[in-house]
Amino acid sequence: MKKKIAAAVVLVIVILACIIGYYLYRMWPMLSTTMGEVENTEEHQSHLAGDQPSEEENVSTVYMTTEISPEGLMNAYQALGVELTGENTAVKLSTGEPGSNYLDPDLIKDLVQYVNGTIVECNTAYQGSRTETQMHYQVAEDHGFTDIADFVIMDEDGSVSIPLEGGNRMTENLVGAHFPEYDGFLVLSHFKGHAIAGFGGAIKNISIGMASQEGKCLIHTDGASHTSPWGGAQDPFLECMAEAGKSVQDSLNGNILYINVLNRLSVDCDCDSSPAEPDMHDIGILASTDPVAIDQASVDLIYEAEDGASLVERMESRNAEHVLQHGEEIGLGNRSYDLVSID
Repeated sequence: MKKKIAAAVVLVIVILACIIGYYLYRMWPMLSTTMGEVENTEEHQSHLAGDQPSEEENVSTVYMTTEISPEGLMNAYQALGVELTGENTAVKLSTGEPGSNYLDPDLIKDLVQYVNGTIVECNTAYQGSRTETQMHYQVAEDHGFTDIADFVIMDEDGSVSIPLEGGNRMTENLVGAHFPEYDGFLVLSHFKGHAIAGFGGAIKNISIGMASQEGKCLIHTDGASHTSPWGGAQDPFLECMAEAGKSVQDSLNGNILYINVLNRLSVDCDCDSSPAEPDMHDIGILASTDPVAIDQASVDLIYEAEDGASLVERMESRNAEHVLQHGEEIGLGNRSYDLVSID
């Protein structure tokens, strides 16, 4: 009798073990994904919570205001406590395709005129309203940028090569031929998603944004094509972006400042004439001397936002933060930062 009871108990235990094992087997992908999401979210929140890094770790400062207005933009710039030097200052921004979420000229006018800047852009490598120089000038006029400052297409006369040190993919970067005419740059970036890069911010603005049409093709294809931007592998493209950005920053000897405006946060770039309507609230304006730190802070704020799921998915599906990882590795900037509110 005791043997039968013992056998029954063993049988019940085996059956329960099989049921539990089957349940864990079926649920594990969901559980592991959930745990990964929690870890990922906690990683981004730790930046924003101001966790203290080790003494050996470099930390950059990112200033933030939630006031998206001409006054807020000016306050963010002045919080940096430094001025661009030299006689010729450029303000780099994206003129945006018609119908996109480009920066409002009324928002940036006071700051652009304060730094006595010339607004600069480069032609696109894809076919659109800004591929040809004269049409691009017309878009800039239509969008109101020529009303607030002088405007120049930097690659209207072709490319100029600037050296690149510290990279492992690029040895030179082809930027617009008029790039060397400017002593310093104020980089105004509308932060948003991007169909290929995952997000567009300061690093994209100084890499793809500063590159001539030929230079854009080289960045997109990891140097494989001078005439087409299509067909490149994802991570090499992101690494080339970081390296091209470093060449720009190095060539200016640090005479370059960065501002990201986090409004109209669509998953699509301003290079898209029919972008998805933003499904999250505006966040604010960030300013820094470090392009990696300001983009990392922007990404972290998206993760922190309760309504940022669409943009988070866009970034993760493109491995977007790899550009920040590589940027830090090659000395473009720091992913560790102090976020300082100026409100």
